[in-house]
Order: sequence, then C-alpha cells, then structure tokens
Amino acid sequence: MTTEPSLPTGLAAWKALETHHERIAKHHLRDLFANDPDRTQRMTFDAVGLTADFSKHLVDSQILTSLVELAHQAEAMFEGARINVSEDRSVLHTALRLPRDATLVVDGVDVVAEVHETLDRLASFADEIRSGAWKGATGRPIRNTINIGIGGSDLGPVMAHEALLAYSRRDLHFRFVSNVDTTDLQEAIGDLDPAETLFVVASKTFATLETMTNASAARDWIVKALGSDSVAKHFVAVSTNEERVKAFGIDPDHMFGFWDWVGGRYSMDSAIGLSIMIAIGPERFREMLAGFHAMDEHFRSTPFEQNLPVLMGMLSVWYRNFFGVQSAAVIPYAQYLNRFPAYLQQLTMESNGKRVTAGGSPVSGDTGPVFWGEPGTNGQHSFFQLLHQGTTAIPVDLIGFAMSPQGERQDLLMANMLAQARALAFGKTAEEVQAEGTDPAIVPHRVMPGNRPTTVIMARVLDPYRLGTLVALYEHSVFTQGTVWGIDSFDQWGVELGKTLAVQIAPMLKGEQEPAFDTSTNSLIERYLALQKETS
Repeated sequence: MTTEPSLPTGLAAWKALETHHERIAKHHLRDLFANDPDRTQRMTFDAVGLTADFSKHLVDSQILTSLVELAHQAEAMFEGARINVSEDRSVLHTALRLPRDATLVVDGVDVVAEVHETLDRLASFADEIRSGAWKGATGRPIRNTINIGIGGSDLGPVMAHEALLAYSRRDLHFRFVSNVDTTDLQEAIGDLDPAETLFVVASKTFATLETMTNASAARDWIVKALGSDSVAKHFVAVSTNEERVKAFGIDPDHMFGFWDWVGGRYSMDSAIGLSIMIAIGPERFREMLAGFHAMDEHFRSTPFEQNLPVLMGMLSVWYRNFFGVQSAAVIPYAQYLNRFPAYLQQLTMESNGKRVTAGGSPVSGDTGPVFWGEPGTNGQHSFFQLLHQGTTAIPVDLIGFAMSPQGERQDLLMANMLAQARALAFGKTAEEVQAEGTDPAIVPHRVMPGNRPTTVIMARVLDPYRLGTLVALYEHSVFTQGTVWGIDSFDQWGVELGKTLAVQIAPMLKGEQEPAFDTSTNSLIERYLALQKETS
C-alpha cells in the first residue's frame, strides 16, 4: 500500500483559506454586497447554456482566488487520483459522449468506435420498438417498457425519463423497478398486458441480487401468460455477461454491453440509458450526449477562474472543510427534475463518502457531505423552515428555467426561486420586523438571520441537451472535490458489506440455518420467524 498525504492542509492555498475563513466569518452577505457593487457581475458565469450565480456565497475575490489556487495545487499533488485505484480500473465515462469523429485509444482499442457501434445498435432497437416493428410473442407491438436495475442502473434512467417526459412518446409507457421488495414489481406490472410488455434487465454482471430476483419474477409472469418460448421476445439485457444472459433466455443479439471503465453512477449515457432512448428517441438521446460533451469540454479547457464545475466543487470544499458544513441541498424549481436530488445522492455520496485516501491512508478531515433535496415549491412547505431559521447554515443549489418544456412562461415558479435565494442570503432583521408593527413578543420568531449561501443555476429550458450539461456539471464538481481530498471518487466498497451479509442472513430467515451472528441480529431473525407464524 502506498502512502500519501491526507487532506492537503500543508499547501499554501489551504493555509491562506484558513486565514480567510477567520476574516469572512465576521461578515454578513449584506455587508459583502453593500461594499462591492460589482460583486454579482464578477461572480456570475455563463457556459454551455447554463448561468451560475455564485455571488450569494460567503466568499470574496481573495477567497475565490485562493480556492482556485488550491484546485491547481491539489491537481498537481494528486494527479494519480484520476483513476479508480482500488478497483484497478480506468475512468473514462466521458468517452461515452465523444463525437463520432473523435479518437480515444485504450489498450490498443479505439473506444470511441466501440461506443458509437453500441449507440447505433441501441438506436436501431429503439426505432424498432417506437415504430412497432418489434413484435412480442403474440405478434402485437410493445407498448410498455419496464427497466429492471438498481443503483446506477435505475437512478439515472428514471431521473432522465422523468426530466425529459415532455419529449417522450406518450403512447408508450415506461416504468422502473429497483427494489427487491416484491411490491415494486407487482405494482409495475399489475395493470399491464404481458403481450405488450418488454423488460430491459440492466446488470453488468447479470448477477446483481436485487435485479436478478426481480428479473426472474418478471420472467415467471411472462412465461405464465405467454409460454416459455416468449422470453426472447419480451426481454433484452444491458450486460457484459453473455453466458448468463443466454441462460436466462435472452438472445445474445439483444444484449447491449458497456465497459469496465464506466462506473454505475456514471452510466446513464451508456447502454444503461436504453429505456431513455426508447422514450425520447435516438436523436434526442444524442442531443443529451452532446450536452454532456459540451460540459466535458468546458471543464477540460476553461481556466479554473471561470470553470463552473471547478468553482462549484471548490465551494463545496470551502464549506465542508472550513465551515464544518455537514450537508448540502439541491432544490430544482422544475417538477420534471423531481428525481434529480435522488440521482445526485448516489453521484455525490457514493463517490466522495470515503474515509481513506486513494493510497489507503486515513483522511485527516471531512470528505463528502450528505446531499439531499426536493423540488421547489414543495420543499418550501416542508424543510425550508430549517434552512431559514435552523441553527445550522446549509448551502443550497437552486436550479430553474425561464421556459417550461410545455412552452409556457414560469413567472410564479421563478419568482419563488429568486425570492428564496434572496431571503436565504439577506434574511430579515429585527428592525425590519419591528417596522412592520409586529408585537415585540413575536419579533424574535420572525427574524431571519440570512447569511445562508446559495448557488443559483438557470437555463432557458429543460431539454435533453441541457439535462446533459447539468448532469456533467455535477459529475465534474464531484471529481474536483475528490481530487482536493485525495480520495478515490470512483469505487464504492461501502456498498458491498451489507449486500454480503444479506446473502448470509437470507437462509436463516427461511429457517434453513440457525442464526449465527451477534445477539441482536440473532434475536431479530427469531422475531421475524415468529411474526411469520402469527395468525392475522
């Protein structure tokens, strides 16, 4: 095991930021705006169709300069952290969105050519489903597509499907099954006709316990209704394990692969996105890939001082390591993005929820924060009370669009977003509350301290291209943070232990083995078995 520094606390930029924190902690955003009339113009950036306003953050020009310098110093110091060290894998998900005429050779193979060959196969299949040319076992076209996956094989597809619903074929129906809870599958298929239903089973190894449990149950449902010869017409696979795909009953010609260098949470723009492509069509899917690529190029080539992912990532480092902030919220003011916070939870916390460096030594400070959120305006009526008046300041990303994909203006929705950004930043003083004639006993309850940092991200409309830019923005922000922290942002060993134990416990819950764990776990197993025997 190699040894390396933990958090880069010895770097000059880090030490400068410690001094800056002591200084800025004495100021309020009201003061920063009052004393710097050019602040908003200087701290607002436009790139690839997105506008990001960073002016409502607890930073000034000196702090931004030090954050950028820290990014440069950390990039040089942890250059080796750009690969998935613990799993000995390359990290090349950006190759999934390179244009057809690009070249990227890995181990003697042009992966761009392979990517576009797969995209072309996906497009041909999607067109068959969308045109009705693909027929089920009874000769009827497919009207229902059910994606079966979990983690990155579910969160990306379901998020993108919801986000791009306005561009989806409304005469086709899409559902997503991930939970091993049998009710998830049963509710998905309960009102569907098997003869018109296609299952997309997404599992790289074709051995993921939850996915294959659901896939087997779905196969039983199809076979019971249509016969054992029907499986090949009602199932396709997104996998790399041809042997297991064939054993399941799926024609290998209907298996769509991807590569070890694509991590699950970075895979929605690979074959994992097949259900998205069926929904919105190959042309729109390629527009989304173009959005991804545009942000990739911005991240790769733009100076850090104007680089949106770098600035976002460094602000996260600023709050996590210098303010001790434990969580961050994302509030999309777009109902179509209702699954975006859940998608980002995996992207951010599975990537940067790490306690050791890429070399295996313990980190000496905090890494990834808890990430959460809900669409606005719904969130305003649930947890915004804590955001405004709670004892902990939580940075918030507010995401909005000038136009609805339905072609309507969004004045009221955006008025809410902009009002929340202003209220979080500037609050309401006791003097302002008193000036409204408020009962003195009530004044303390109505004071809003403000000084709560926000990033406001705006674009014209949520379309496939802008969804790609938005997702890639967060991907590269996560990578920026991981580089500074010197961690491996691309493994996820914390996911494995519980899954391994579940396999060991399952036979005990069937009464096939005696419980053999700690007293609490053994007692709970016994209680579970007893509850099953109770009469209702």
